[in-house]
Amino acid sequence: MATTRTAQTHWEGNLLEGKGTVALASSNIGTYDVNWPARAEQPNGVTSPEELIAAAHSSCYSMAFSHGLAGKGYTVASLDTKADVTFQPGEGITGIVLTVKASVPGLSEADFQAAAEDAKKNCPVSQALAGVKNITLNAELLG
Repeated sequence: MATTRTAQTHWEGNLLEGKGTVALASSNIGTYDVNWPARAEQPNGVTSPEELIAAAHSSCYSMAFSHGLAGKGYTVASLDTKADVTFQPGEGITGIVLTVKASVPGLSEADFQAAAEDAKKNCPVSQALAGVKNITLNAELLG
């Protein structure tokens, strides 16, 4: 069964000096300030579309990786994923770096790396972001 999730943004003013809020409407867990300086300069307590994309990508990747490993008979003891989304004004999103550190008992390094790459390829958010030319992965299997 398909699901739809909704976020809603209210904006006032022009791009460079304006400001807005983005509400996570489906879950109703919060409304967050958003503005141009948070994208192009320092966040200063305000979010950006790129930070929201990073949140979506890191969480989706973690779910896909955990699911893929479970399908191979492995149980993830812990998995920590960070997504760094780079935004270049005038160009857009120029790159994403996924960094994952995981503890998976009984999994070899080679199988870990293969599963990590498979999750990157098959994560629905990775697929949605296929227009980003440079998505890289750093995966570390913890002891």
